[in-house]
Amino acid sequence: MRIAVFVDYWNFHLTLDTKQGKAKNVIGYRSNIDWNAVGPLFANAACPVLSVDPKNLSYEGIYIYTSFNPSNESGKKYSRWANGWLNRQPGINVQIRERKPKSLPKCPVCHKEITHCPHTGCGQPIQAMVEKGIDTLLVTDLIRLAVSNSYDAAVIVSSDADMVPAVEFVQTFGKKVIQAGFPPIGIDLATKCWGSFDIMPLAGQVERKI
Repeated sequence: MRIAVFVDYWNFHLTLDTKQGKAKNVIGYRSNIDWNAVGPLFANAACPVLSVDPKNLSYEGIYIYTSFNPSNESGKKYSRWANGWLNRQPGINVQIRERKPKSLPKCPVCHKEITHCPHTGCGQPIQAMVEKGIDTLLVTDLIRLAVSNSYDAAVIVSSDADMVPAVEFVQTFGKKVIQAGFPPIGIDLATKCWGSFDIMPLAGQVERKI
């Protein structure tokens, strides 16, 4: 059984941070993820769902989809890490894109853009960045690799219901898609997949040992 893993980076990371923060009672908790371990770990976790003996597993790598804010130094540093280190690890494939400025809110009366905070004493410029195209990249690879028969089963680490049509299409090729998530979040996607599993029991193995 050839299994490939597809990860929506920020969807996974931020949800894990929130769940682990609550479990550890730590405000602002930041998970230290061992990305070299995540792919094989999730592929193995899918085996019981697929009724497959792990001895018959052929791990086909992990595909990570992420974004960064190019307007600040932390975003640029993250981009350098994702491209310069993460993408060079064995079996790890990274797709990273710049976030784009989010459309400004508009006044419901005059319909002009609200460029600065209207609250007294603030007046700061309203600036927001949004992730664009990441889900499309994941879906495209999920379908492309299914059509080219590059895997037998895929693990999707996401809770986005927008992926349901792609999952249904891929499964018409005889492929099986397993959702890895944080139930009940992502229940719409999970119910359309062949099966699913909860990441939280694996959280201790996901994080890097310090």
